[in-house]
Amino acid sequence: MRLALVPALLAVCGSAVAAETATRKLERDKLLQFFDARGEIAPVKTVADWQQRLASILAAMQEIMGPLPGPEKRCPLDVKIDEEVDCGSYVRRLLTYQSEPGGRVPAYLLIPKDVLAGTRQASAILCLHPTSADLGHKVVVGLGGKANRNYAHELALRGFVTLAPSYPLLAGYQPDLAALGYASGTMKAIWDNLRGLDLLETLPNVKRGSVGVIGHSLGGHNSVYTAVFDERIKVIVSSCGLDSYRDYMGGNPKVWEREKGWCQTRYMLRLADYAGRLQDIPFDFHELIGALAPRVVFISAPIRDSNFKWESVDRIAAAAGEVFALHGAPQNLIVEHPDSEHDFPDEMREKAYGLFVRYLK
Repeated sequence: MRLALVPALLAVCGSAVAAETATRKLERDKLLQFFDARGEIAPVKTVADWQQRLASILAAMQEIMGPLPGPEKRCPLDVKIDEEVDCGSYVRRLLTYQSEPGGRVPAYLLIPKDVLAGTRQASAILCLHPTSADLGHKVVVGLGGKANRNYAHELALRGFVTLAPSYPLLAGYQPDLAALGYASGTMKAIWDNLRGLDLLETLPNVKRGSVGVIGHSLGGHNSVYTAVFDERIKVIVSSCGLDSYRDYMGGNPKVWEREKGWCQTRYMLRLADYAGRLQDIPFDFHELIGALAPRVVFISAPIRDSNFKWESVDRIAAAAGEVFALHGAPQNLIVEHPDSEHDFPDEMREKAYGLFVRYLK
């Protein structure tokens, strides 16, 4: 999994990353370029060349998000079940797990009864919830909130094991980020999600090493961020979750103030340093989607979404598509534009579920 490869990748291209960070930036929409050992821009011709560019992307992400935690935070999960509810074909458990010393994450775990009984193995899906200050992860298991967001419930009905962790600083989950050593809520969420994958791998009759992730809005970009750091995730679904940072809200400077937009404590406060110079942000979604190649990536970008612009998503996909082609898997990057607002319509969810069935079951 990439989690184990991050330090090695950074070491492999240390001089190139240092040269890039200190002086120049590679263009985010020209992914088939990298800094070679001499610090010169060179074309990416092979997957090995791409690994050099990928290492610089991982370094740039951590420049803003803060460092990905290391083995010192991989403590025993110490799962505690607070509630169990019979939901017909599956059981819903409200639990907490220890993602790091001093930090427990609330989550819902939905397990089909035949998997619990040991009569069938199942694949698992990490279900990341949209922004909801009052309900948090309850939304994706069908316990309130807007329609078309209960994908953890719907996937459990289709036979998958689903885990829906809380996102930091929303609803009842209020970890002290500074005390835990985080520079961003984004990195805290990534780490919680990675430990959620560890939890799924401890469950009997759950397939290991090949899971999916799905999310809408906040969950949509959270899915991408998490998958970049862990290759156990083989299918990534992002609904209304992204456009280029340069295009976000038309570049309105007011949304780049501290505690606005991407610059909130629960996201990445350091991005506020780039107000008025968005072109200098050291990474963007072009690179993040490219970093997911050659895995299966499905992006739903509605044409009437007022938050993230579909035209920007197409530019991102055009750039990232070159990396998928380099890996011989251009068909694995899929973008759809439903005629809807900031929503996850039935047709898009069904397409996403079909990908999970095809590639994970």
